[in-house]
Amino acid sequence: MFKQLVHSTIIPFGLLVVWEVASRYHVFSPQALPAPSQVFMKWIDYARPHEPYDAAQTSYLIWFFSGELPQDLWATFFRVLIGFMIGAGLALPLGLFMGNFERIYQLFNPLIQVLRPIPPIAYVPLSILWFGLGNPPAFFLISLGAFFPVLMNTISGVRNVDAIYIRAALNLGASRMTLFGRVIMPSAMPHILTGLRVGIGVAFICVIVAEMIAVNNGLGYRILEAREYFWSDKIIAGMITIGLLGLAIDTVMSRINNYLLRWHRGMESS
Repeated sequence: MFKQLVHSTIIPFGLLVVWEVASRYHVFSPQALPAPSQVFMKWIDYARPHEPYDAAQTSYLIWFFSGELPQDLWATFFRVLIGFMIGAGLALPLGLFMGNFERIYQLFNPLIQVLRPIPPIAYVPLSILWFGLGNPPAFFLISLGAFFPVLMNTISGVRNVDAIYIRAALNLGASRMTLFGRVIMPSAMPHILTGLRVGIGVAFICVIVAEMIAVNNGLGYRILEAREYFWSDKIIAGMITIGLLGLAIDTVMSRINNYLLRWHRGMESS
């Protein structure tokens, strides 16, 4: 465990040391690339509440999360969660139907292949025109970003189920519903979960873009605000926070995948 921790942190720690030394000796302009120590102090200032704690007026927990960073972090996470749920909630049933029924696949596939290459950023003007400012256009962009990875992986998973499994189930007298629930869905699950993991990653990218354009809080908005005032240390602090939140979300998704696919891991190792 300790050796694994050392192996996973040695490169980031080494880069921080090089970065700190280079900044101390003014290899880079401190305005353009401040030292990690300066970024860390700005990150602490960004996170802590600026109002003194008053036990008579508020609880400690509410006071602790009243800082700018916790509020921005929650706003970004909330938008990612809602947008991802909308996008994945629409993509999963459509992907299952398109993968399982050839007529539905032939009907929707041309439209999907036309829309899929368009990056969600291209929809920014339309999202503002349709939904105005605030959370609705952000939800639209995030759900759009999550929709296609989940959809395409679901279709691929269902359409690439080994024909031997299907023939064996049919020979044993399985009904259409039993075939779908006991054979197709478990076989397609690795692809579906991969699509969900990729989709939430794309949703996280889209939320930062949306917050730089359509809302007035969140990590993306705060980075754009810091750029206006040339606060490069706060920009980097916000970027690091985005990376840590993305790492946490991906770790949770990875743990969920490993838990749901534990039967699949057992088959691979046998």
